[in-house]
Amino acid sequence: MKEKSVHSDAVTMEQMIRKIKDHPDFSRAGMILAHNGIVRATSRDGRPVTGLEVAVDHGKLKEILHKERSRPGILDIQVHIRENTKLTVGDDVMFLVVAGDIRENVIQTLTDTLNQIKSQVTSKTQFFQ
Repeated sequence: MKEKSVHSDAVTMEQMIRKIKDHPDFSRAGMILAHNGIVRATSRDGRPVTGLEVAVDHGKLKEILHKERSRPGILDIQVHIRENTKLTVGDDVMFLVVAGDIRENVIQTLTDTLNQIKSQVTSKTQFFQ
């Protein structure tokens, strides 16, 4: 079994959920939905991957989060992306947590936010065998 790397500055999904639950308006929430992106062993085209590194456009991320947090029914969105470090297969890359009133609002917001982050905020360098 592969041993996972542990980083002293690591943010956990539990910490992000706790932050949302500590929100002063948390009683409005009916759902928390989370995404945990990890490094997979193959690229989309099937080539074996040994790892990857991610870069983040923080200005664009801030814009997207501001817009998505203002959607109807959304209480909060938290995101953590492990950037500028070489990640290996199985490592966590990104946590995205969305809290809101009803599932239709939360699921759509998580989907839209994730797609925007992947297409406009992050760029990755994959390392191949």
